Amino acid sequence: MSVQQQITAINAAIASGERVVQYNGKRIEYRSIEELVRARQILTDQLAGTSQMDVLNRATVASFTRD
Repeated sequence: MSVQQQITAINAAIASGERVVQYNGKRIEYRSIEELVRARQILTDQLAGTSQMDVLNRATVASFTRD
């Protein structure tokens, strides 16, 4: 099953309020809708070519001077 198909299955579960997603003979029961939403975000990031580690590895540098 493609990542897009997994996202579609998760979207259907979220829309119906179900915590169970089934595809390719697999049955996954999530603990909460919030967990489903997180799983969807991870898959969406994969589809976009980013990962959670990419987000965690970003840094911002600030520079301060005295006037």
